[in-house]
Amino acid sequence: MKIFSLTYIKNRRIELGMTQQELAKSLGYKGSSTYLKYENGTYSFKAEQLPLLANELNCDILDFFI
Repeated sequence: MKIFSLTYIKNRRIELGMTQQELAKSLGYKGSSTYLKYENGTYSFKAEQLPLLANELNCDILDFFI
């Protein structure tokens, strides 16, 4: 079974030079504090968020799974 990798998401965001605030806005969150809870695993990304997240991070959805 593959595991969803929050580390990949964080590293990819940093690799692309994106701030948490920038990614938060592109995902429709008011601020980075909400996004941070997703990136740290306090909240879980919903399936419908993954295509948008993959688009913003310029990767494939399957890249989120290890």
